[in-house]
Amino acid sequence: MREITFRESLNEALRQEMELDDRVLLIGEDIAGGNGGTEGAAGSTGGILGVTKGLYLQFGADRVIDTPISESAIMGLAAGSALTGMRPVAELMFMDFFGVCFDQIYNQAAKFRYMFGGKASAPMVVRGMVGAGFGSAAQHSQALWPIFSHIPGLKVVFPSNPYDAKGLLIQAIRDEDPVVFLEHKTLYDTKGPVPEDSYTVPFGEANITRRGDDLTIVTLGRQVLFANAVADRLKHQVSIEVVDMRTTSPIDTETILESVRHTGRLLAVDEANPICSIASEIVSIAAIGAHGSLISPPRKLTAPHTPVPAAPNLEALYIPQEQDIERVVREMLGISQPVIA
Repeated sequence: MREITFRESLNEALRQEMELDDRVLLIGEDIAGGNGGTEGAAGSTGGILGVTKGLYLQFGADRVIDTPISESAIMGLAAGSALTGMRPVAELMFMDFFGVCFDQIYNQAAKFRYMFGGKASAPMVVRGMVGAGFGSAAQHSQALWPIFSHIPGLKVVFPSNPYDAKGLLIQAIRDEDPVVFLEHKTLYDTKGPVPEDSYTVPFGEANITRRGDDLTIVTLGRQVLFANAVADRLKHQVSIEVVDMRTTSPIDTETILESVRHTGRLLAVDEANPICSIASEIVSIAAIGAHGSLISPPRKLTAPHTPVPAAPNLEALYIPQEQDIERVVREMLGISQPVIA
């Protein structure tokens, strides 16, 4: 199977769904690429990280809509068009900007189905970048999935690899409810096997990326790569199971509990800040649902409760890294820490 980047898998998902369904349209700042559609340049870039490159040239200005710099306008257009039967995919660029337009998301689109007794829905997707590690400082690097996951009526998706990115985005576009689709900005250039045909990855189904017997790591997004690396590095000493959540609303509670009951130990890893993090929710799920199987208290590893630093050396300390995961795993399993020369 061919390998493509995370970025290319998202682009392919958008293109295939736009070809399949003419109700799918894209909304956002500079998503046409090339000076808002200037002749001879349109479609040349496709947003600041190239996710929508080429789509303007194929589908035109009626379906790839470059907007002013107004998040409220973007979300208002998305929610309104979804109510009329369209399937908009709205890009916020950096998800940190959600505060400008949150009313349209959590107080409008997320509640349409409930408020109208199931007679209306908002089949819309809100795309955007999240996470630290790109040197984008405090206002452009946040881990915001716990906030979105708290809102009833929103589905929250956070892929860790190109295969899941394509399948989950297609699923999101076809869903009848609003979906917040989060893309960790450090993953765009990562590569993996992705089928050329269209396919979906269901929401609420976690993926076990490593099988193990001694300890379960439950995590999401970029941290899945770190957890996999630790599991591989320690495989001759311990057997670690890694659970990639894929979605934080809904949460695949069953898979998490099955894994924790099997291994008896849980480490929840989350780049978000510690208070009300997804890691906190995972620990709660295990403490209640797998209490009798736990050999030791569940642990969580998160970023500190501070804004994301701008300095590269401090940003690296802020993000849970492979060495941090390995250190906690060794502590939990009673394995001696490596000697640092």
